[in-house]
Amino acid sequence: MAGHRAGRIATHYKRKPSVNPHTGTKPGTRPKDEAPTLDRTTFGHRLRTARKRFGWTLAQLAERSGVSITTISRAERGQLALGYENFTALGRALEMDMNAMFAGAGVKPAKLGGPVVTRAGKGVVYRGLSIAYEFLGTTAAGKQMSPIVGTVHARRIHGPEDFVRHSGEEFAYVLSGEIEVHFDNGKVVRLARGDSLYFDSRIGHAYVSVSRQLAKIVGMTTAESGHMTSAREAPASRPAGKVRPQPKPKSRPAVATKKTARGRAG
Repeated sequence: MAGHRAGRIATHYKRKPSVNPHTGTKPGTRPKDEAPTLDRTTFGHRLRTARKRFGWTLAQLAERSGVSITTISRAERGQLALGYENFTALGRALEMDMNAMFAGAGVKPAKLGGPVVTRAGKGVVYRGLSIAYEFLGTTAAGKQMSPIVGTVHARRIHGPEDFVRHSGEEFAYVLSGEIEVHFDNGKVVRLARGDSLYFDSRIGHAYVSVSRQLAKIVGMTTAESGHMTSAREAPASRPAGKVRPQPKPKSRPAVATKKTARGRAG
């Protein structure tokens, strides 16, 4: 009887595994292949450091960026996640390259001098208001495009404040799930896996996941380069090479004078 009880006790106190068989990691640790995450506190510290570098107050940065003082203050303290429109506006005002803003810890972006590789799951993740962005190629500074892998976690449009507007153009390709892209002019585009969309990102737009699982997309935004700005701000006129020459005024009065003179001479 005693031996039987001892056997039962041994089965109850079976040692728990120290490694998760599904992830290969110890409980409470992050899998090695999980993308590094840029937390709100680190992001906020970068914003504050950049603002102090210019010697600006919150009010001065708000005036230059168009982002409210309250939003900037909360973002700097790590209390608020910024949407794409706000962090791009702040980046422009602070002359802060997007890659420097979202580079991994201890990584200093350098000028693009060759191919830049981002291994699977190694982009820098920042969870925005409606999309969790995994920024790719963040080691290259001054890129004309900003590629991301995004997980759309928004499920509905709450109001006009959900629509994002920023300079440049935008491309989205659906990797999995389904999304709806809402525009502030009332148009709604539904995209399934394999579908893509290209549009002027100055138009207010918002992404929403409509599939059971959160949709995943590949996105690309272009920077507003000097050439793009000049082209958009230039007056609508014909190119110099295609300007029609103005017709020369006809010399009819002079001819008439000569005829009159001839008539009088005859």
